[in-house]
Amino acid sequence: MEGDRKFHFSIDRGGTFTDVHCVLPDGRELVTKLLSEDPDNYPDAPTEGIRRLLQEHDDESGKDYPRKQLVYTGNIGSIRMGTTVATNALLERKGERMGLLITKGFKDLLKIGNQSRPNIFDLTCATPELLYEQVQEVDERVMLANFFDENKSADELAPYITSSNDNPQAQAGRGPRIEGVTKEIVVDLKPPDLDIVKKQLLDLSNAGIQSIAIVLMHSYTYAHHEQMIGDLAKSMGCFTQVSLSSEVMPMVRMVPRGHTACAAAYLTPKITDYLTNFRAGFDEHLNDIRLDFMKSDGGLTPVDDFGGHQAILSGPAGGVIGYAKTAFQKDATNNNSNTSSPQPVIGFDMGGTSTDVSRYDGSLEHVFETTIAGVSIQAPQLDIHTVAAGGGSRLFLKSGMFVVGPESAGAHPGPVCYRKNGHLAVTDANIVLGRVIPEHFPQIFGPNEDQPLHLEGSREAFVSLIQQHQEMKHLTVEELAYGFLKVANEAMCRPIRNLTQMKGYDIATHKLACFGGAGPQHACAMAKALGMSRVFVHRYGGILSAYGLSMADAVREDQEPTAQLYQFADPSKANLEDPSKQNREERLKLLAERAKQALVSQGYSKEQIIVEKYLNLRYQGTDNSIMIQEPEHGLYDTLLPFADAFRNHYQREFGFVLEGRDILIDDYRVRAVILGPTPKHSPAPKSIGAPPISGSTRAYFENGWQNVSFFKTDNLKPGHEIKGPAIVVQSISTIVLEIDCTAYITADGDLDIIVGTDNQSNNEVSKFIVDDVSSSIPKININEKQESDCDEIIMDPIQLSIFSHRFMGIAEQMGRTLARTAISVNMKERLDFSCALFTADGGLVANAPHIPVHLGAMQAAVKFQVDYWNAEGREGIHEGEALVSNHPQLAGGSHLPDITVITPVFHEGKAIFFVASRGHHADIGGIAPGSMPPHSKSLEEEGAMIVAFKLVKEGKFQEEGITEILRSPGSISGNFGTRNLNDNLSDLRAQVAANNSGIRLLQSLVIEYGLNIVEAYMDFIQQNAELAIRNMLIEFTKIHGSRAHAVDYMDDGTKIELTIDIDQFSGDTHFDFTGTGPQVLGNHNAPPAVTYSAVIYSLRSLVGEDIPLNQGCLAPITFTIPKFCLLNPSDDAGVVGGNVLTSQRVVDVVLLAFKACAASQGCMNNLTFGDSKFGYYETIAGGAGAGPSWNGRSGVHTHCTNTRITDPEILERRYPVLLRQFVIRNGSGGNGKFKGGDGVIRELEPLRPLVMSILSERRTLQPYGMDGGEKGQCGQNLLVRKNGVIVNIGGRCSTSIDVGERLRIQTPGGGGCGSPN
Repeated sequence: MEGDRKFHFSIDRGGTFTDVHCVLPDGRELVTKLLSEDPDNYPDAPTEGIRRLLQEHDDESGKDYPRKQLVYTGNIGSIRMGTTVATNALLERKGERMGLLITKGFKDLLKIGNQSRPNIFDLTCATPELLYEQVQEVDERVMLANFFDENKSADELAPYITSSNDNPQAQAGRGPRIEGVTKEIVVDLKPPDLDIVKKQLLDLSNAGIQSIAIVLMHSYTYAHHEQMIGDLAKSMGCFTQVSLSSEVMPMVRMVPRGHTACAAAYLTPKITDYLTNFRAGFDEHLNDIRLDFMKSDGGLTPVDDFGGHQAILSGPAGGVIGYAKTAFQKDATNNNSNTSSPQPVIGFDMGGTSTDVSRYDGSLEHVFETTIAGVSIQAPQLDIHTVAAGGGSRLFLKSGMFVVGPESAGAHPGPVCYRKNGHLAVTDANIVLGRVIPEHFPQIFGPNEDQPLHLEGSREAFVSLIQQHQEMKHLTVEELAYGFLKVANEAMCRPIRNLTQMKGYDIATHKLACFGGAGPQHACAMAKALGMSRVFVHRYGGILSAYGLSMADAVREDQEPTAQLYQFADPSKANLEDPSKQNREERLKLLAERAKQALVSQGYSKEQIIVEKYLNLRYQGTDNSIMIQEPEHGLYDTLLPFADAFRNHYQREFGFVLEGRDILIDDYRVRAVILGPTPKHSPAPKSIGAPPISGSTRAYFENGWQNVSFFKTDNLKPGHEIKGPAIVVQSISTIVLEIDCTAYITADGDLDIIVGTDNQSNNEVSKFIVDDVSSSIPKININEKQESDCDEIIMDPIQLSIFSHRFMGIAEQMGRTLARTAISVNMKERLDFSCALFTADGGLVANAPHIPVHLGAMQAAVKFQVDYWNAEGREGIHEGEALVSNHPQLAGGSHLPDITVITPVFHEGKAIFFVASRGHHADIGGIAPGSMPPHSKSLEEEGAMIVAFKLVKEGKFQEEGITEILRSPGSISGNFGTRNLNDNLSDLRAQVAANNSGIRLLQSLVIEYGLNIVEAYMDFIQQNAELAIRNMLIEFTKIHGSRAHAVDYMDDGTKIELTIDIDQFSGDTHFDFTGTGPQVLGNHNAPPAVTYSAVIYSLRSLVGEDIPLNQGCLAPITFTIPKFCLLNPSDDAGVVGGNVLTSQRVVDVVLLAFKACAASQGCMNNLTFGDSKFGYYETIAGGAGAGPSWNGRSGVHTHCTNTRITDPEILERRYPVLLRQFVIRNGSGGNGKFKGGDGVIRELEPLRPLVMSILSERRTLQPYGMDGGEKGQCGQNLLVRKNGVIVNIGGRCSTSIDVGERLRIQTPGGGGCGSPN
């Protein structure tokens, strides 16, 4: 490479290390690595990296580069940087103090978010802090005219409509109807009063706030109100950062757009401060040098255009560009696929604190909404999946299982081997196992930055860990460390499986490109576990993110929302008409010109610019849009090629397309690109055999210690071959070649590794035996007559941890498949479903953490079907079948809308496992729309009942049969069959698809390990959960005694009484609900399966650490639930409210007995509304109970539910309602030393007469406090009439609400804990 006589730096500032790639003046390349934080030696790592390289290699200027002096920039040509400054500020909540201005009635919207909690078993409901410090409500309002004028024709409305883009009066809010950017018609109900807003801005300024975000309802289409306030704020001169949500990311959905605007206001000043400090380390000529930063979308942008919300994935994005341009070979054929397409690549970036995985197949894959550190970011970002497992991930032993992360040792103090009194981490395991050789690792440790990694310190830490856990005393240090490595590898394999399999890709056809300082030590072992045959390690793999920056494209993106029809559903029109052509072409052309001009202003030539055009498309009636790039010319010979590309993408990812639905455009997008350099791929060199050995060392592999050769990359030449096991030492990284792996040195000096099969690792029966002592996991012996070479399988705690990941990963992937393939809002958006794996007899193995009230109930449903179909005289269960049920009392259901689909997993003609998915269907008939009638008195009034039916038979979906069942309630007087059959059928097919994905993954697991091993570990993992529960129960008796008792009441006075007796030695426990009131002539009776779910949820939450959720959690428990009481009603009793109301009260009673925390809101606040044309259902958040050391969280779903709520803008776009307010109900939580969480106020106004129904509890009896804490306030359901009269409609009501009236739901608060005094 020829140089331009300048130094060019590309720098990736990571959480642990800062990597620097430098092109020298003569064209040679150098790399270096240093700690990101080392305050004793330098203030800023990128500056120090530049200084060191200039000091060492600037031979021409005659300048010296001492520390603590400004760096001379005369020989610097360019600096490119990816940084974690924004990410760290977000994670650590160390951004700029900021304020939020938001539409009146929504001051707490971003706090409530989607109302779900991140960890369903965390009683504290812990979430990261909010970004904004103060909030001001702006008295303004815009509404969509979708339903406002629905009785007027377009011709009648035309004289009243003006364009927000062209008409000054409309822009000032005086036009009666305004056409927004999206072509939607909006009504400017109330413009902001700028005099009042100015006072609000002054209040923020006087509080010391200099950064603000402005988030107003529907500003994605009508931004004028935001612009008015933004101009005012800027003119006042007291704000350094003003972020308008309509400018930061003009996309529909107020919550993520608002979070993104806050992120911009919170982080951009920190980026600015960092850049100021960075510049301060250089002389005054730095401004003359091109200084670019990497954005989260993989494109470079000038430093002055670098916003905080664009910087979240700045560092990882460089790595994606690095492997995309080095590992992907466009002209190469994929030998692992039946196609002639190039081999796609999985990027595996393992750093110090986390691991990022991504995929590249010739084009960058972007996502447009992700949640990072509790903040939803709505901006173009590379599709990068992050897992908290890196070289610095800490190692723990918990409940007999190996746990890696999520806590990290970080860069300071770091792992033990860093010589800073750090924590035991993955890097320590690699050191102890000889997989990293201290003398061949940068010697930058110790007080003088000149010492190697501390091997003995790491060994001593492992010895100490063994001494602390007697159940592991039989393990050597090496066995313990190797176990942690295997568990860490599995944790990192899990997101790779999710990234590929959930999108319809075969992992085995991919190449694994590993990079990051720690990645090459793990890549070969992970490739074996994933079934991948090739690993690629670039010569700069240890700093590939920095190297990627040197090749990155300069990018300018521009995006604009719309709401236009792209293609008709009607086949007679679909390929003959182009409804959006004129506007589409105009908007894309305008966006393209704007983006190109921005690049030209940066000094690029217009002729260099490549423009990519995109449409964000979705089917009518769904909310999941897909960004589709304009297909290459001639790829689709149709009028509307975007539609063909969209359908192909939809078919591949979801397995089907939606016939009979219009295709809509949500956004126009252009991406203007100046291509960066792409290295040429040289042909494979001829083999020259093995390279010279640099030395030998001892390293630990699956068969123990081995003497292995190590090779320095300086001695490797193109054509060399290295057979594993071996170690390859780079200057900044170490590559471990596992057994049966062979590395080939390419013409460019990279390593192309062929991964062989491992004859031992997967099917080996572990030699680790856990002693049968009271504190350990009991030894489990299983006699097998199948594939094993021995008759006894003994539990291996390492394999136990791995199988825990695998089983849970399968259940989670089933859930992702269901969310992607479902049609209804309930499943696709609110995620009201659960997926799980079961043993052959129906025992729960793994339940993904979806909806808590499903946790134990699904097991009862599976067991019933197994017993039912296998009973004498019945036909049995066969391969190619799927079973369906929903009956709460007879078939283990929860309530009728929750339909369970169960599919057997067959192996050699025998059902070996079952998989199941339970989803809430929006309507299955009954006396009320939404099948959640407030006043039902019998089960038949609540919808279709399914005891046992074969939904799939001989591989065919039984549409006719299930349709007949779903319509059957209509034969009952006053009743109705399902009101939305098409959605029912589509969602049932999605449930079948989710189950099938679980079957494929389980069958792959059996092939990988053998059936006997998989079955054994299903039992082992249940035993592990049982042990954790027993230990928790025994510990409880030591403090509180062996008996616990609690009583609480439903609002109608029905008692729920629980007595718990615990054996203080074995942990055997009896839950006795004797004393509970009789079943009621209503619908809040709860079938036993709901009680089991409530108990399993409570016990799992009380354990307080991450244990497997399965049948073992209930193994120590026996139940007495008297027949025909509230919790064990007759077969015909109404139960629709039991699942959503009584379940919450049962949890409150269990937690009261265990003295765990105060009562939460005790309700799900079920709201349905609709008319003859539609139905809508949602559940509403409330207050969480306080505990002995925490305040209850406000505005969150608690205990038995965790469903999301529809974004306000989507709600008003799709349904004829105005959401007038959605705020925290301040003061509704009980007072105490620790305060109960507050409920919420949600107020809706119909735009046409609607029937609104509410099914709720805690409207009479207050949520209890604990240990002197005060009770939370009851909820209220209020009807606000047109004349202002407010009417309490009670806890259960269904009523018609007219235009101009409002339904105001005030949800209960949680109880307080501890005396307020």
